Amino acid sequence: MRTQTLGGGSLVTTRLGYGCMRIAGTMERARFTPEMEARGRAAVIAAYEAGYTHFDHADIYGNGLCEEVFGRVLREVSGMRERVLVATKCGIRWANEPVAGDPHRWDFSREHIVWSCERSLERLGVERIDLFMLHRPDYLMQPDEVAGAFERLHAQGKVREFGVSNFRPATVELLQRSCPMPLVAHQVEVHAARLDTLEDGTLEQCMATGMTPVSWSPLGRGLLGEGGEPAPDDPRAATLRGLLAMLDRVAAEHSVSRTVIALAWLLRHPAGIVPLVGSVRPERIREAVRADSVELTREQWYAILTASRGARLP
Repeated sequence: MRTQTLGGGSLVTTRLGYGCMRIAGTMERARFTPEMEARGRAAVIAAYEAGYTHFDHADIYGNGLCEEVFGRVLREVSGMRERVLVATKCGIRWANEPVAGDPHRWDFSREHIVWSCERSLERLGVERIDLFMLHRPDYLMQPDEVAGAFERLHAQGKVREFGVSNFRPATVELLQRSCPMPLVAHQVEVHAARLDTLEDGTLEQCMATGMTPVSWSPLGRGLLGEGGEPAPDDPRAATLRGLLAMLDRVAAEHSVSRTVIALAWLLRHPAGIVPLVGSVRPERIREAVRADSVELTREQWYAILTASRGARLP
């Protein structure tokens, strides 16, 4: 798989990354079984052997179990840590934690950022996180406080580079003004059925500042993959069926699967989007790599865009 620099910083990523949100198979520790761990480990190893070097986490995935499973794989697969980019996120806090009655919320306080990073380091079993991101924008964010937490973690050698996830362009700009280091990545939901970031300035901001956009759920939670269909009560069902038909048509032209074309559509964008493949099925993890060798024409790319819009461009 081809590689690219992440945001012009010190990190190099493969064109596709692997999203580890599902590798624990549960959000409840009491229900976590050896069989679930074995399946998650097999998925991570399949991704590594298929050439993925970018592995994405968050402290809330599996309530920390996903980081733990991945950490055990890192320790057991010789040389893996030196060859991969380990990314994780913080900032989401569950209801009733740490005190009963506390609401579900977002927290970018200095204390929480530092505490979350240290807990992730423990679960992952690493000395340094390569890419540490803020998960969802905290409306009470104090940019200088966040910058202080980032500076501390970087100075202590606990984090190499920093980024954000699900931010508005204005919030990215606000935070970057306070941060002495560049934000190198912005993780957002963008795919052929979700065009917001093509129209709200997010991708243009990434290109202008050198940030790398990272696509979570690049197959629209399975909609754009094989067998995906819109829910009958989805108000966009007719348009989405047209989109799937167009993806299938372009897939046939390239003799690949719908999944591969949906990923290739993202890779074609000049912002250098890195889609995060999230399947735990080894065969699908390996198949997705084919997207890196498919080059859509401008006409094919726009045919997919038009089908997603459900209307011709103005």
